[in-house]
Amino acid sequence: MAQHRCGAMVFLISLSLFVVAHSQDSSLDNGQDIPEHKNAQGVEETTEQRTWEASEVGEGNAADKQEHREPVTVVPSTGPPQKDDFQEELVIRPLQSGDIYASFQFRTLWETDFIGGNKVSHYRLFPKSLGQVISKFSVRELHISFTQGYWRTMQWGQPYLPSPPGAEIWVWFQDSVTDVDGTWSELTNVLSGIFCASLNFIDSTNSIQPSASFKPLGIGNVTDHRFLRYATLPREIVCTENLTPWKKLLPCGSKAGLAVLLKSEKLFHSSFHSQAVHIRPMCQDTHCTTTLWELRQTLNVVFDLHTSGQGKREWSLFKMFSRTLTDACPLASSSKIYVDVSDSDEGEQFELSPATPLLSPAVALGDRRTFSVYDLTQETTFGTMLSFNLLIRWKSNDGHMLRPLLHAERYVAGYGLQTGEIHTLMYNNHPYRSFPVLLLDLVPWYLRLYIHTLTVTSKGKANSPSYIHYEPSKDRVKSHMLEMLVQLPPNSVTEVTVQFERALLKWTEYTPDPNHGFYVGSSVVSSLVPSIVAMDTNTTQERPLFNSFFPSKEESSFFVRIYTEPLLVNLPTPDFSMPYNVICLTCTVVAVGYGSLFNLLTRNFQIEEPSPGLAKRIANVIRKMRGVPPL
Repeated sequence: MAQHRCGAMVFLISLSLFVVAHSQDSSLDNGQDIPEHKNAQGVEETTEQRTWEASEVGEGNAADKQEHREPVTVVPSTGPPQKDDFQEELVIRPLQSGDIYASFQFRTLWETDFIGGNKVSHYRLFPKSLGQVISKFSVRELHISFTQGYWRTMQWGQPYLPSPPGAEIWVWFQDSVTDVDGTWSELTNVLSGIFCASLNFIDSTNSIQPSASFKPLGIGNVTDHRFLRYATLPREIVCTENLTPWKKLLPCGSKAGLAVLLKSEKLFHSSFHSQAVHIRPMCQDTHCTTTLWELRQTLNVVFDLHTSGQGKREWSLFKMFSRTLTDACPLASSSKIYVDVSDSDEGEQFELSPATPLLSPAVALGDRRTFSVYDLTQETTFGTMLSFNLLIRWKSNDGHMLRPLLHAERYVAGYGLQTGEIHTLMYNNHPYRSFPVLLLDLVPWYLRLYIHTLTVTSKGKANSPSYIHYEPSKDRVKSHMLEMLVQLPPNSVTEVTVQFERALLKWTEYTPDPNHGFYVGSSVVSSLVPSIVAMDTNTTQERPLFNSFFPSKEESSFFVRIYTEPLLVNLPTPDFSMPYNVICLTCTVVAVGYGSLFNLLTRNFQIEEPSPGLAKRIANVIRKMRGVPPL
């Protein structure tokens, strides 16, 4: 009886809790007042939360339940409402080689204050995980990228957003941070968990403080590089486990909008794939009276004509991504697709299907380009089939690609496993103008640079850098950092060489595949390259996302950042098979010798008489029956 009573009491308590919870939900739906929730500063937060819930309810079933639902009550807030906005964009650039370049841009703007120390507890479009990271670690700017493959500048031109192979991260902290190194270590570990990457391997041996290469891209001209940290992992492998958390940061995820095309099976079967996250504060107007936080998620991919199995020069959204578009993200204020038709203005080189009369001129990468625009927020874009599949069909293979004005590459020279030489080549393809470039090299400590052998030559003559900043390495503590400002003559190749000596590592410091080699991160080349057309210096003007990331302060030049190839260097490697051979030989000798000795000491030897034959046994039986003694 006691057990039945106890069970009945538990059931009644559970039923009462369910009724109370249901009544609270009903009171919220019926517009009844609910207790206000205040944050640390005492600002009421119920208004924005109710507004968001009301918008969700109204968008979903407004036509069906308008007569049966009462309007949701919205209490006026004491503070200004928080504003946010989301935009998505896809840029497609057909390449002369028959390959195709697709660049996704997702931007979330949020009018809030992370820097002031205010606690933000309600998130609508901005991902909460990144917002908490910014608040906890006092981050001013965060830039992180994961790249598989190498961008071939001479074949594909300049990318809209460059990134080196592997993983790259650079962060500007606020000046209120006292222990920058400790905060940097904690931040990389947290980001490693968010993006399922190996960022937890970032430490002092692969982190540096550049003095001039990485300036803030948002508001605030911070010059104290003590609050800047930069690191690379050139061997980081990018796969689906990195793409999945990246897509979850989007307001619509991968369920609607352009993110539907992000199918991992197709993205990773490409020549180049890069995904990045950029966070920075921005000004809303020219007077910077209001601060906005921008989260920009970018994904660049290049599909190869031959490896994709295409028999002819013809691409479509379905052939590239195995999917088509059915709608735009309902939370996006703008959703557009741009196709670069600058090389085929008259439709002589390729044609688009369906065709669009919307043409948008824009200045991108120092050149004036023409784009065909498809607005996904318009229902006419999808037609009667409620599906959009863009087709690009080549008519002619003629045409030429505009050579990039700035290009760089790097390689290792020398022989043997004791010394070597690093060569960095920087090309200025401008016919009559010279411009300065800023070169940044991050070299691991196990390559001991001979900085006195540093030489810079252009057209066979010495070219003295106007600025050099060098920080020597310390074994197993920090890496080399070499930063220099070099003037590139017009139509020339500038070569930077430096010799190094390979260090002998401890046997516990080698990777599981030491004979594969050790990776050295890419060099970073930054410059203001002369522009063919006048650049737009108005940062507050509404522009496409693909040409609004790097702000232009001069009309005659535009900012370019490029990366060289990562280096693969062989180090003196011991014969790791020798311990295995020694162990096998030793075990064999011990087994044979000890086994034989143990048998000799413990075995008992006895004389065993041979058993009689069958005839003798039969004879003994007969003799026994007769009473005669056996033989």
